[in-house]
Amino acid sequence: MSKRGYAASKKLLTGLIGAPIAHSASPAMHERAAEALGLRGHYQLIEVAGADAAGLRMMLEGVRRLGFAGVNVTYPYKEAVVPLLDALAPGAAAMGAVNTVVVRDGLLTGHNTDTTGFARAVAPLLAPAGNAVAVIGAGGVGKAIAFALASLGVTDIRIFDNEPARAEKLAGLLVPRGGARVAASIEEALQGATGLVNGTPVGMLPNRDTPVPAVLLRPDLWVADAVYSPLITPLLAAAREKAARIMTGRELAIYQAADAFELFTGLAPSTEVMGEVFDAVMAARSAAYQTA
Repeated sequence: MSKRGYAASKKLLTGLIGAPIAHSASPAMHERAAEALGLRGHYQLIEVAGADAAGLRMMLEGVRRLGFAGVNVTYPYKEAVVPLLDALAPGAAAMGAVNTVVVRDGLLTGHNTDTTGFARAVAPLLAPAGNAVAVIGAGGVGKAIAFALASLGVTDIRIFDNEPARAEKLAGLLVPRGGARVAASIEEALQGATGLVNGTPVGMLPNRDTPVPAVLLRPDLWVADAVYSPLITPLLAAAREKAARIMTGRELAIYQAADAFELFTGLAPSTEVMGEVFDAVMAARSAAYQTA
C-alpha cells in the first residue's frame, strides 16, 4: 500500500509469527510508532509452537488474505518460512533467513531487518583498526548478525554452533562477502577475538543459562546479546563482572522494528518513540518479575 493509502485509511494491521512470543515488545513499539504518524495500528501476536511447513503456509495465507501489511517472523521460523514466500529481497535470499514479510498486491516478500538493525546497533563498538568477532549460533539470528558484521567490513568472523554443519553452511554463504571461519569450540572462537555476539536464544527468560562460560570472558572483549528479555542476560551479567563492554539487545530490537515498520508502510517511524516504548515495556516487565 502506498503512503497515500495509509494516510487515507488510517489503519495498519501487522503482527509477529513465532513461539514463544508473549514477552515481545514489538506490539507496543509498532502500535505507538503508528499512532505517532497518525495511523491506527494493531500488531497481532501469532504464537504457534511446533508448526510444520503446512502450518506455516496456512498462517502466511491468512496474512495474505486478511489485510495485513506484513508480519515479522521470529524464532523458530526465520529459516522455515523462506521457501513458502513469493519473493525474497536480495539480502534475505543471500542468507536464507527472513524476519519481515511484506504483503503487496497479494504477494509475500521476505526481508531481513535483523541484519540492518544489528549493523546500526553494533557499529559504535567496532574498532577502525580491525575486528575479530566470535558469533555464537548459526541459525536465523546468527546468520543476520554475521551478515551485518560482514557489511561493516569485519573480515575475521569466527562462527561456532552446536551443529557444526550449520556453522559450515553459514561460513559458505559469507564467502562472497569477505568470508568467515568455523570454530571447533567456543574457546577457539574467542582466541584473540575483540568481540563476542550471542545469536542464540540461550538466556532468554525463563531460561537462565549462558552460551559462553564466564571464565572465557575478558576485560578487553566487547560482548553483545541479541536476547532482550531480560536486558541483562546471564552472559552480559558475567561480562560486566569482568569489566567487558556490553551491548544489550535493546538497540537491535528497536532498529529492526523501525526498519520493518518502514517496509510495511513506506513511512519512517521515530526510533526515539520506539525506544521510549521499549524502555517502558522492559521496566514494567522487570518490576513484575521482581514481585512475582
